[in-house]
Amino acid sequence: MADTQSLLDDDEFLSDFVRFSAGILEEKFLRRKYHFFDERDWERLGADDRLAERIENRRLQKTRDGSLKRELAQKHIIRGVATLASIMEDPTANHRHVVDAIKTLDSLADPGPTHAPDSSERFVITINLGNDEKIKIDKAIGKVNPHAGEIIDHAPEELLAIVAANKRTDDGNGEPL
Repeated sequence: MADTQSLLDDDEFLSDFVRFSAGILEEKFLRRKYHFFDERDWERLGADDRLAERIENRRLQKTRDGSLKRELAQKHIIRGVATLASIMEDPTANHRHVVDAIKTLDSLADPGPTHAPDSSERFVITINLGNDEKIKIDKAIGKVNPHAGEIIDHAPEELLAIVAANKRTDDGNGEPL
């Protein structure tokens, strides 16, 4: 097993053991993930006060920033999906309950926005290049699809010439760079 000193700075390891202490992850998962654990190593980890303190500090941090609550809720929501599905498929269930289960499952599946974003909300970026040349970016505010955007992978030659001509040779106080 790796020295416990190296584990004190391993963010993933500490977060996994916070999840274990909160009941989100199981011991058998951790033993499989960190395959070097045998019973003696497991007990040695539990006896290391510095490691226990780091895990407890990480747990406190995750509690305060709300991430531990979200992970616990996700674990329970997963069980709730099976319950909603059983209500939806139960032929003896009240039709209103079936419809409610379907609506809830639909919202959990995150079908995306249910209405179009307000097109009046926009952001505008204008870059003045001088000589009456401008670059203007005018986009609607809303969810961003990173694969649908415009990607600029090189600057136009004119822009490079303007930047080179305007290169600063001082630090703004008259002193050379």
